[in-house]
Amino acid sequence: MPIPPLENRAQKALRRITVSGYGESYYEVKKSKFIGYCKPVLTVEEANSFVDEIRKKHSDARHNVYAWILKKEIGLQKYSDDGEPSGTAGLPVMSVLTKNDIADCVIVVTRYFGGILLGKGGLVRAYTKAAALALKEAGPKIMEMCSVFNMHVDYSMYDKIVFEMKAKGYHISNTDYGEDISIDVRIPVCREEEFKAFIIDVSSGSLTPVKTGEIEAETEDVEVTYDEGEEED
Repeated sequence: MPIPPLENRAQKALRRITVSGYGESYYEVKKSKFIGYCKPVLTVEEANSFVDEIRKKHSDARHNVYAWILKKEIGLQKYSDDGEPSGTAGLPVMSVLTKNDIADCVIVVTRYFGGILLGKGGLVRAYTKAAALALKEAGPKIMEMCSVFNMHVDYSMYDKIVFEMKAKGYHISNTDYGEDISIDVRIPVCREEEFKAFIIDVSSGSLTPVKTGEIEAETEDVEVTYDEGEEED
């Protein structure tokens, strides 16, 4: 789904877009094979280690191009053409990350040369597509700082409260059944006041949510976009 707009810089600082896990892709054009790999990382050491791992796996390949961005802790980024003409490989892979606002992520694209020259435009398109397909397979997601609220709800009110919360897009993270029903609800920090006002309104003032903590959590999936460029040079 499209990335929802942010109201201010403070709100933007409370979330980041990264990937859920490992992703791999395969793309072939004019007998050249492009294999994309994508993985979440949090440190330079993790990023470099993954690049080295792919290089060893494909030590017989002509090129192992990569790009990574780390923003959560240190705000660094790096890319390499690994022998391809400048601007045709590492930069297109990096652009897939930057155009999708992805952080804390590394992409490596391995190329096996097929004997036919692709030209500058062909290389840009191929590396871009292989990187984007790998990113898509890795599952881009929005990670956001969320507040966790707890409420104790009477059985007679439970169905209505849950129905109304789901309709508003609030995430119920845990439910315990006892004399009443204990519900934990996870809310993006920027929606705290909205949520508290909503609960008071929907329960006619009988419920008061209690904040029990904060956690970074996945809130939404993200659709990968990229520029495929022109078909011919």
